[in-house]
Amino acid sequence: MSQQTDQIFDLFIVGGGINGVGIARDAIGRGFSVYLAEKDDLASGTSSGSTKLIHGGLRYLEHYEFNLVRKALMEREVLWKMAPHIVHPLRFVLPHHKGLRPTWLLRLGLFLYDYIGGRKLLPATKKLNLKTHSAGQPIKDDFTTGFEYSDCWVDDARLVVLNAMDARDRGAVIETRQKVIKTNKVDGIWEIDVQDVLTGDKKTIKSKLVVNATGPWVDHFLNATGKGSNIQNVRLVQGSHVIVKKLYDHDRCYIFQNEDGRIIFAIPYENDFTMIGTTDHDFTGNPDDAGITREEAEYICKSASEYFKKEISADEAVWEFSGVRPLYNDGASKAQEATRDYVLRLDGEEGEAKMLNIFGGKITTYRRLAEAAVEEIETVLGIKKPDWTMGATLPGGDFAHNGREDLAERIKSTHNYLPDDMIARWVRSYGTYAFHILKDVSSMSDMGEYFGGSLYAAEVDYLMKEEFAVTAKDVLYRRSKQGLIFDSDAEEKLASYMIAKRS
Repeated sequence: MSQQTDQIFDLFIVGGGINGVGIARDAIGRGFSVYLAEKDDLASGTSSGSTKLIHGGLRYLEHYEFNLVRKALMEREVLWKMAPHIVHPLRFVLPHHKGLRPTWLLRLGLFLYDYIGGRKLLPATKKLNLKTHSAGQPIKDDFTTGFEYSDCWVDDARLVVLNAMDARDRGAVIETRQKVIKTNKVDGIWEIDVQDVLTGDKKTIKSKLVVNATGPWVDHFLNATGKGSNIQNVRLVQGSHVIVKKLYDHDRCYIFQNEDGRIIFAIPYENDFTMIGTTDHDFTGNPDDAGITREEAEYICKSASEYFKKEISADEAVWEFSGVRPLYNDGASKAQEATRDYVLRLDGEEGEAKMLNIFGGKITTYRRLAEAAVEEIETVLGIKKPDWTMGATLPGGDFAHNGREDLAERIKSTHNYLPDDMIARWVRSYGTYAFHILKDVSSMSDMGEYFGGSLYAAEVDYLMKEEFAVTAKDVLYRRSKQGLIFDSDAEEKLASYMIAKRS
C-alpha cells in the first residue's frame, strides 16, 4: 500500500543515531517541522557501539586536536546536568608504564586535560601510589605509580532514545523501521519515498531539506540516491568491545597504554561486569555486517592482561559488540590518527532543494553538532531562531546532577515493594520517568508478567508505548541491558509477548 501526504516538512532527517535525533530535537525546539526516518531501531548502529564515554579524549592531545578536546571537555558537565540519570562521573586510573610515555608527558597531558575545558564539578587529576591504593590491587605489581583523572560515562543507546522522545513530545515525527528507498526533487521540494520494513507499506514525504545523518552509511546513502559518485567522504573504523564478569570490586576505570600506541579502557558495567575496549581498524563493506572478530577479541583481552594480575581470555566474554565509526576522511595514515571531529557539508545548487550531510563526530559533542547543523538549516530556510538545548534536561533528567540516591528514596517511599536492584536500575535508566512506568502500579502483582532479571511487563509495555521498542533485542540490549543476564528461553518468551502485544 502506498500513500502520500500534502504536508511539506521543513526537514527530513535520515538516520536515528545520536546525530539524527540530536538535530531533530534541536530543530523542533526552534519551531521547525521535522520528520525522522530510521531503517532499524534507534541507536541500532554506531550509537550503541561506543565505549560509552562523555570525554575529551586524552589520546587526541597527542594528535594536536586541541580544539576538539576542549569542545568535548566543555560538554561533559553540560550533558551530566542534562541527563543525570544516564550520565555519571567516573575516575580513570592511568598506570605509568615505564617503557612507554614518560611521566612528564603524562603530567603535561593531564594538566591540559584538567584546565582547557572549563571543569567545575568534576574533581582534578591526582597522583596515586598503586602499591598502597585500592586501584593498584587488581593490576600487576610492576605498576607502582598511576594518575587518576575525571571523565563521564553515558548509556549511549538511552541517550539516543531520550533525544528522540523529547523531539517527538515537542512535535517531531519520529519513525523507526522506515527505510528511505528513493529521493526526488520536484519544484524545489524533496519527495522522499519511505517503506515500512515490517509491513512493506510505502509512503511519500515532502520536505524542504534533507539531512543525511546516516553515520557509517552516509556515502552509501549519497550513492544510492544518486547524489554521490563513490567518493569516500568518511573513513570507516571499527571499534569492538568485550564484556566479562567483574574483574575488580571498586568503582574506578582504567586506561591502559599499549606498545602499539593505542589505549584500552576497562570500565565497570552494569554492576556485575567489566567492559574492555576498544579497537581501531579500518572497515570495508556494509556496516550492517559489522561484528567483532576473534582477532579483535584476543587483542583486547591480551592488552588488558598486560596490566591485570588475572589473565583474561576471549572465551570469558559474556557479550561482545562492535561499532563502525564514520570518521571524516582527512587522509590520516592510521585509523587511530583520523580526526574525531565533525564536518557538515551542504549540497545543492542555488534555488534547488538542498541536502545537509553529516560526516564524523563523536557522541560527546552531539549537542554541539546539532546546534551547528540547525544553524546551517536556518541559513537554507531563511529563518533564525535562538538556540536552546544548553541546560534543557532530557526526559527523566529533571533532578539534581548528584541526586540519584535521593530519587531512589523517593521511589522507595511510595513503592516499597519494589526490589532495590530494580529501583537502582530504573533510576539510572529512566530517572523521574520511572514514575511513568509505575502510574498504575501499587504492588508487584500489578507489574504483570515476569520475564527474567528485573524485567516485568509493566516496563516492557512502557518501552513499547513510549520508547519506540519493537523487538526483544530493542528492550534487552539497547534500553534495559537485561540481555546480559537473560538466557535464550527468557528472550524467546519476551519476544513472543511483544509480538502478541503489537498484533
